[in-house]
Amino acid sequence: MNAELLNTLKPKIHEVGIKHGVVNRVKNLIANTKPNPEKLFVIEGIWAHNKAEITQLPIVSFLICPEYIYTPESEALVMRFAEKVECVYVVSAKTFDRLSERDKPDGLLSICRFPVKRPEDLVLPERAGVVVLDGLEIPGNIGTIIRTCDGAAIDAILVCNRRARLSHPKVIKGSMGAAFRIPIVEFETGVDCSAWLQKNGFSIYLADTRAEKTYYEYDYSGRSALIMGSERYGIHKEWYQNNPNMLMIPMLGICDSLNVGVAASILIYEMSLKIKRMK
Repeated sequence: MNAELLNTLKPKIHEVGIKHGVVNRVKNLIANTKPNPEKLFVIEGIWAHNKAEITQLPIVSFLICPEYIYTPESEALVMRFAEKVECVYVVSAKTFDRLSERDKPDGLLSICRFPVKRPEDLVLPERAGVVVLDGLEIPGNIGTIIRTCDGAAIDAILVCNRRARLSHPKVIKGSMGAAFRIPIVEFETGVDCSAWLQKNGFSIYLADTRAEKTYYEYDYSGRSALIMGSERYGIHKEWYQNNPNMLMIPMLGICDSLNVGVAASILIYEMSLKIKRMK
């Protein structure tokens, strides 16, 4: 890292070692073994920091390793992120290697706060499409679905009966930055979520292999909410109480269902494209 640039940051710099609290916090967040009520997670590298900047992700702590920062792009990011925090933690290459998950680190690492929204924060169009994740357990599947929702321009993701942390490292990686942008709202139960959807004029569609209609037989008129259930147990029974629409993906081989991430991708794009066609 340019010595002159490092000198410019000197008033904010705090050199820390492997046993410092912020370093331990990074290790714990990556390991995902400690309670995390603040919904914090770790991002690393140029690409992730660019995404964080674009989406105005809340930055809690910023760490750098000057020995690994050698491109103009990474130096520019250091300067911009230094403006967002009170302190810039500087670690040695040896310490950074203990934290990094890369063979060739960029020398940039931040602790961020997951941007969970409240229901009242959502501003939805007259023809909106949302996806509900009901009790999903595998973080990689959640990340994949969030990424698909971003690609299909879904208006919001609602989470109920949560079984995995939204701040889980595999959710963050699987979403490829989409988790920073798309509005995500948590509900305690499916009952709460269903009540909110009905209050806000949504038609509810349950992805269920027992359905008599296929996913392409619906026109998804008005506001539409697609419910995806957990990998093991499917959709909670509370969703079936108000005569919802049920849909399925035809299975033409020997398997009776698809991975939830794959199934969600098919259903989400069908719903989204029909909604956009009618706008």
